[in-house]
Amino acid sequence: MSTAHDFDFFFGDWDVAHRRRLDFLDPASGWEEFGATSHCWSLFGGAANIDELYVPEQGWTALTLRLFDPETRQWSLNWATERTGRLFPPTIGAFGPDGRGVFHGDDTHDGKDVRVRFVWSGISATTAHWEQAFSLDGGDTWLTNWSMAFTRRAGDPGGRP
Repeated sequence: MSTAHDFDFFFGDWDVAHRRRLDFLDPASGWEEFGATSHCWSLFGGAANIDELYVPEQGWTALTLRLFDPETRQWSLNWATERTGRLFPPTIGAFGPDGRGVFHGDDTHDGKDVRVRFVWSGISATTAHWEQAFSLDGGDTWLTNWSMAFTRRAGDPGGRP
């Protein structure tokens, strides 16, 4: 069951290897790869956090605001970029007993309604993996279109609120 401290592993500084489809909805699309750095910090005693993602190679920054709802025991993950100045619709979900976090939401992409899935996995003191997938059929089939491999930056002890 999810707790207000599920994302404590993510506090600190990370190097990020991105792999992203050139067309999020096309399974035949090629991929682009690029690097970034991320810094995450805690709010509300761990029940909220923000990470800011710096992507100098592509000239943008982004953030995720994560909020824990103690009533539902679920997290909302809210993504924004400086390019739009708006929060995208949230994905909502929780971590399971296997340590894997799965979050779903609804959005639009290129004028099409999409179901969105974020998955957090491979979590350790020095690594984490995030991936995004879209579904055009309400979640029957999924197309992974973006992944990020996080590696803790050298000298960062991590896990700090």
